[in-house]
Amino acid sequence: MEEAWYLEEAPAPDEDILVQARARQDSLTKPKGALGRLEEVVIQLAGNQRTLTPGITRPAIVVFAGDHGVAAEGVSAYPQAVTGEMVRNFSAGGAAITVLARNLNVPFRVFNMGTVDSLEDLPNVEDRRVAAGTQNICNSPAMDARQLQDCMTAGKEAVDSAGDIDLFIGGEMGIGNSTIAAALAVAHTKLAAKAMVGRGTGIDDQGFAKKSAVVTRALSKHLPHMRMGIDYLQRIGGFEVNALAAAYIRAAQKGIAVMVDGYICTAAAMAAVKVNPSIRPWLFFSHCSAEPGHEKLLNKLEAKPLLSLEMRLGEGSGAALALPILQSACALHREMASFDEAGVSRSV
Repeated sequence: MEEAWYLEEAPAPDEDILVQARARQDSLTKPKGALGRLEEVVIQLAGNQRTLTPGITRPAIVVFAGDHGVAAEGVSAYPQAVTGEMVRNFSAGGAAITVLARNLNVPFRVFNMGTVDSLEDLPNVEDRRVAAGTQNICNSPAMDARQLQDCMTAGKEAVDSAGDIDLFIGGEMGIGNSTIAAALAVAHTKLAAKAMVGRGTGIDDQGFAKKSAVVTRALSKHLPHMRMGIDYLQRIGGFEVNALAAAYIRAAQKGIAVMVDGYICTAAAMAAVKVNPSIRPWLFFSHCSAEPGHEKLLNKLEAKPLLSLEMRLGEGSGAALALPILQSACALHREMASFDEAGVSRSV
């Protein structure tokens, strides 16, 4: 049987370049380690890009949207119609991520993976609607095998059709998807639901208790049947979450760095790493959100985010904000003078 495309290994970082990039950082006119996390991320990027002059000049942003059957459990403060309405808002340029993309001059697209209601043709929106939302994970798997493959294909094609890019930023939109993220997070960390469930769109205490119970109930149904990484996506994933995970895998396979957004995107990244562990070096983490489970998920991935702004918007907004930081790290690495070049005395 032919191996599924998403199991093919991503290229490994160049170990020699990693060593040389670290030596260059240590030779620049600053105390060793003075640029903190900026040094770590640019060294990682240098190894990935296999060059001592790494850079990010051709980023792209894709937001995946989809609805969730679990919304029937009352886990969100917003009605499900908001997903489709926000797709229209993305198309019109009125959402936070579209404002950021416009001001950063980054190409932006939306993949509609499965809003409850079909939408009219919209600028910058690709209709990849798998179905009118997933199934309720409290009662059945989120999707069948064919629907899963449709999601994986869409994520792959989102990257393949983006052209010659060097950074992929994925975003998500879907009422109920913070519940799906929490379910994936609990499944992969084995922590209690109450530790990984957050307020999402702003639910009250009663809603929080209900959401935690929903995650626990769903996992008790599905965990005994999940053996491979791909099983998690089919049983408790979402159309947009699974497409996002597939896009992360495909980007890494093509040698494209990934900037991961908040809690939901990190849950998708965790699921993607479980499917294909070789992609992990290609993932950069933009921020730690206000969702309480996000920090725990980042710790599980041994990830250090660049920002902590108490955001919980999603859409790829935190990743977009972190983009100039990564670009600045590259500029510093390439353009700062060394002690020898500048004629500056080293520490004794």
